[in-house]
Amino acid sequence: MEGPLAGLSFAAKDIFDVAGHVTGGGNPDWKAAQAPAGRTAWAVKVLNEAGAAMIGKTITDEITRGIFGENAHYGTPVNPRAPGRVPGGSSSGSASAVAGGLADFALGSDTGGSVRVPASFCGLYGLRPTHGRISLEGVLPQSASFDTVGWFARDIEIFVRAGAVLLQSDMAAERPRRLVIAEDAFEIADRAVAEALGPIAEMAASLIGGSDTERLSLTGLADWRAHQWRLQNREAWETVRDWIDRENPRFAFDVSERYVSAAAITDAETEASRAVQADAAGRMEAMLDGGTVVCLPTTASPAPPVRERHSTRNELRPRNSALTCIAGFSGLPQISLPLAEAEGLPVGFSLIGARGADEMLIAFAREMENAAKGQGRGAA
Repeated sequence: MEGPLAGLSFAAKDIFDVAGHVTGGGNPDWKAAQAPAGRTAWAVKVLNEAGAAMIGKTITDEITRGIFGENAHYGTPVNPRAPGRVPGGSSSGSASAVAGGLADFALGSDTGGSVRVPASFCGLYGLRPTHGRISLEGVLPQSASFDTVGWFARDIEIFVRAGAVLLQSDMAAERPRRLVIAEDAFEIADRAVAEALGPIAEMAASLIGGSDTERLSLTGLADWRAHQWRLQNREAWETVRDWIDRENPRFAFDVSERYVSAAAITDAETEASRAVQADAAGRMEAMLDGGTVVCLPTTASPAPPVRERHSTRNELRPRNSALTCIAGFSGLPQISLPLAEAEGLPVGFSLIGARGADEMLIAFAREMENAAKGQGRGAA
């Protein structure tokens, strides 16, 4: 097949429709209630038309309601870069397939971090695009205000080629003019992660010509996280409440817990969180004006062990969400770069740009990859 992606293979998270096949969504009761898709999702279609060969669907956390990648029904995809540890979710299978060399790149979705977290845990490039930039046609929804289509690759050049098709872009972009080091984000990360990413931030600053250190949230990133959690969960509940009421489906405990909590969120609480969201988006817009990019850890820690205690996970989950909410709450693009390790495990270095700055982030990631290779670093 001819096209700009000819010769490349890709996989897609099992929330992307493929004509004639059932979209399973990571839950057997959901799958049993669905008919085969009548047409193929836009993102899959344009990749096929560009010459890429789709090799299969990949496991996702149930109805995309997870961040660690463990599925009680279908199992946990392996993390080839960190054996015995979770791959991250909810785009777990897509990240695993790419990290393991089964596909050249893979489609995922990112609502609250579901591309960025697996990219960090599995040592991959991963992008959450500007909200609304890539069509969600034919994609199982979770929370409309936050859902995005993203993708993974091991190799930056393949990542750029796939991005040109998905973003419908020639990928021309200006360089960043200013770097902000997010002090409050680095404070959330484990010490080993912050120390591992420090030299990467210095390298980014040297390429741009300097940096400033700022705190992103005046009220605290935990506050932004709490309000995004409220909005995202309310929308996720509204998306599937009729199906849950009708079918009484099987869910893992933590997924059930999220839906029960979401059902109790009031209209007044939702309205209050929308006001906080508008303030946060305005602050980030002002900070990113004029070609500024923000750097931060993608995740607070490397990938945790498989089957870790729920109480331990409940400590880590909000720390990760406090990092991923920054871009998600404001609809901004964020790219995770696989340029560091902490305690021998991959950890992602992230860049956030203004709305529509997806190409700038990808181009600068390529520049950083080349600089890192010159220093003996770079993606494995």
